[in-house]
Amino acid sequence: MGKIDSRVEIRRDAPEGRWRFKEVFLGFEKTGAVRGIFGTATDAILSDLKVDLNSPRGYMRIDPVSGSVVVSPSYLRSGEEVHLYLDVIHELVHIRQLREGKELYDRSFSYFERPTEVEAYEVAVKEARRIGMTDREIMDYLRVEWVTEEEFLKFVRSFNLDSSRKKPGRK
Repeated sequence: MGKIDSRVEIRRDAPEGRWRFKEVFLGFEKTGAVRGIFGTATDAILSDLKVDLNSPRGYMRIDPVSGSVVVSPSYLRSGEEVHLYLDVIHELVHIRQLREGKELYDRSFSYFERPTEVEAYEVAVKEARRIGMTDREIMDYLRVEWVTEEEFLKFVRSFNLDSSRKKPGRK
């Protein structure tokens, strides 16, 4: 399994409530992936960003009204570290998109065809490959229970992922 950026720390024991992003997700502003999302505004945006640890279900999402990252406390505590890391990067793409005025939850598209999701997953998959995850590990990360297997397989094919590959980019 890939190893998250060594400059990052995830406070998995953070109590429920509202936090500053940098109090729960430390060091993300130092990563190339996050700097690629926000550029020179990275520090300012992450300093102002809030995290709500209060979602009774799910993983992470963006509240389009408050502009905060909503995290399930149980996922924060028990989710695989590399999945949390990639989800934070994924959600930060959504923060940028929201700031650009994009509709994050456009129901006229299926989940894996929604332009905002495609872009966020592209960034997460690129980072997953950079940290050394295999295609199988990336597929495990991408799998969500609210899409059909057919939708899932179509989506992972768009990233040229092959579950039989041992290392990214190799057969």
